[in-house]
Amino acid sequence: MAKKTKSDIHKKAMIEALQKTLGIVSTACKAVNVSRDTHYRWYREDEEYKKSVNDVDNIVLDFAESKLHKQIDDGNTTATIFFLKTKGKGRGYVEKNEIEIITDEIDLSGISEEDLKKFIDNQGAE
Repeated sequence: MAKKTKSDIHKKAMIEALQKTLGIVSTACKAVNVSRDTHYRWYREDEEYKKSVNDVDNIVLDFAESKLHKQIDDGNTTATIFFLKTKGKGRGYVEKNEIEIITDEIDLSGISEEDLKKFIDNQGAE
């Protein structure tokens, strides 16, 4: 079994602090005396640390969703509308339609201005 480094101990403490602060990085960093830069460097460079941080983020999101569901259960109309607008889009609960336009790009860089004008004029004739 590998010996734990000072960095490993700080990372573990940081994950615990993130859990206690519901993912608030600045507060967790202050509690553990780790800089934000260090936290984000660990996040970029250490896949296990990154996974642990992401797990905390998902727990916090689950917590927030449970609060939203409680508000819906309590009859909060705003919470219900918010839920339907975000989770109910597929059932038509949207205020505006989202339209995706896919086009084929044509490279016109090798065409002379005269040929390009002819092409544009012909498009209107179709």
